[in-house]
Amino acid sequence: MDWAEGSENQDIHAVVPLSFREVNLIRDEQHSLLSLIQLFHPTLQKIPAEQLSVWKLLFIFDGLDESRLSLEFNKSEVVSDVTQKSSVSVLLTNLIQGNLLPLAQVWITSRPAAANQIPPSCVNRLTEVRGFNDAQKEEYFRKRFPDENMSNRINSHIRNSRSLYIMCEVPVFCWITAVVLEHMLTTEQIGELPTTLTDMYSHFLIVQTKRKKNKYQQEHEKGPQELVEGDKEVLLKLGKLAFDNLEKGNIMFYQEDLEECGLDVKEASVYSGVCTEIFRSECEIFQKTVYSFVHLSVQEFLAAVYMFHCYVNRNKEVIEGFMKYEMNSPALDEFLSRVMEKSLQSRTGHLDLFVRFLHGLSMDSNQKILGTLLGRTSKNQRNVQAVIQRMKKISIKMSPDRGINIFHCLMEMKDRLVHQEIQEFLKSENQSEKKLSDIHCSALACMLQMSEEVLDELDLNRYNATPDGRRRLIPAVRNCRKAWLSGCGLSETHMEVVASALKSNLGHLTELDLSKNKVKDMGVEALSAGLERSNCKLETLRLVGCSLSELTCAALSSALKSNPSHLTELDLSKNMLQDVGVEHLSWFLQNPDSRLKTLRLMECGLSGLSCAALSSALKSNPSHLTELDLSKNMLQDVGVEHLSGFLHNPDCRLKTLRLVSTSVTSLFGFIMR
Repeated sequence: MDWAEGSENQDIHAVVPLSFREVNLIRDEQHSLLSLIQLFHPTLQKIPAEQLSVWKLLFIFDGLDESRLSLEFNKSEVVSDVTQKSSVSVLLTNLIQGNLLPLAQVWITSRPAAANQIPPSCVNRLTEVRGFNDAQKEEYFRKRFPDENMSNRINSHIRNSRSLYIMCEVPVFCWITAVVLEHMLTTEQIGELPTTLTDMYSHFLIVQTKRKKNKYQQEHEKGPQELVEGDKEVLLKLGKLAFDNLEKGNIMFYQEDLEECGLDVKEASVYSGVCTEIFRSECEIFQKTVYSFVHLSVQEFLAAVYMFHCYVNRNKEVIEGFMKYEMNSPALDEFLSRVMEKSLQSRTGHLDLFVRFLHGLSMDSNQKILGTLLGRTSKNQRNVQAVIQRMKKISIKMSPDRGINIFHCLMEMKDRLVHQEIQEFLKSENQSEKKLSDIHCSALACMLQMSEEVLDELDLNRYNATPDGRRRLIPAVRNCRKAWLSGCGLSETHMEVVASALKSNLGHLTELDLSKNKVKDMGVEALSAGLERSNCKLETLRLVGCSLSELTCAALSSALKSNPSHLTELDLSKNMLQDVGVEHLSWFLQNPDSRLKTLRLMECGLSGLSCAALSSALKSNPSHLTELDLSKNMLQDVGVEHLSGFLHNPDCRLKTLRLVSTSVTSLFGFIMR
């Protein structure tokens, strides 16, 4: 969340940086906002409350994903006095809502999975920060390895392993990859280089364990794939810490969290390759130390290691506590499919990578890498094939983004059949004749979304698939210019995926047709969060017959006022917008930056009052609209009389006016006046 548009032109009296990592340490205490500011920034202690209330302050909250505060925006008590004491959660909620210090600007950083804690109504601007692009990935390894042969070999290997190449957008993953591949390429026991994320993290765990041993124990491993009992015990404790807190959404830990998992503080700090002890000067006033894994993905991997260990050793308490129902000695395919189904029902996708690792760990190759830590399953290869077959048949109700995770899990299990079939499909000339299964559609969505080439148009109706399969293709909207999604059974829940395409920094999408879907007002509200972004370059939006009301017009108008200069065609026909809806739209139409050329409002339950609102708005900004369709509305003669005021404007450029079946008796007379 960023400060409001235009705030860069305002005078900021003071910048107040606060880390959620530090705020967590006092989450159970009572404070006023004034005392909270002074606690973290003693230099502001002399500022009286009256002055603070009139100052323009910029609050920077770093790391919402590290927060352990319960931000309840719908239930929180209202606090408007900076000297009133309350819980830290309530204070921050009121600050974000604007009840406290309404002149203040708030900037919050967060990973995507945690960002939805802030309701869209409290967000003025959202900025996406991306990692390495393709050129920067290769540059990283060239700089990391001056030996040209080694850097070329590593870059070539990563390009050929799609999962690794995509993940290398994350700079920390590039470091993990460099650590593993450098170790493997400079030792005699090179073996097969990792091709999946699970392969990579399994090797990373071994490399870090070996480095720790050489540093602290000065011993040599008897074999590269063996873990001594002490290492396994600590890794399982770390796995429990990772798993328990992944469920809770925590990525920062304190001494009490470690103690709950049986971890000694000394053990955690010694295991510095995997769990890093972070000392920050901002925390010294509380005399507490904060711990974290080197990256969230490491936490997700160790959580999967722990979960798989519990499955192999039939730890019913952990498994049933996670699944929330009884499971008596389930087969591997049942266990993994149940975990998969749970992850697919998550809105944030917070379990996606965990589940991918869990499937990868079922592979015999990764069990060999980690030795006896995970234990062994009998007839493992046959079980894995059963898992693969069961995964391809999963058909529970899920968001299109979650469906892609099934394809990722297949790749972790090194089942490349679906990937190969989609590659053949993309090369074929008669794509509309080839039948696609639901899992094929998820794979296709993933590959189109990640492709370096922007798709010119995505027409869901041209694919020979089930209705659910077509809906799984929606994520590909993020990497296309024209998206035709008419009549595909979409609902308001699918609009969040489409909105993410509009929010994207890339801004490819210019034409969007969502007609004949039950988008409803809530769906348009989600879309509006994308339409208002300055990077959204949408030119055409069609929402014909989408069960919309006047509330849609209010949301659209508000969004388009923030970003008015790109949309040139808007079709809202066959929705019950009524006069109040058109009145909302007129706010946008009179914006001097509006470039709208075509407006279609056929069969929208309008009367002559709509014409009055349109005429008033268009007289203020008459020079762009060239087509106006008001057919099948009860405009009556008085409505056309209102329109004539706009039509007589010398700057009017209207070429097409449709008034079919609008109960008009003397249109020519009104226009000629």
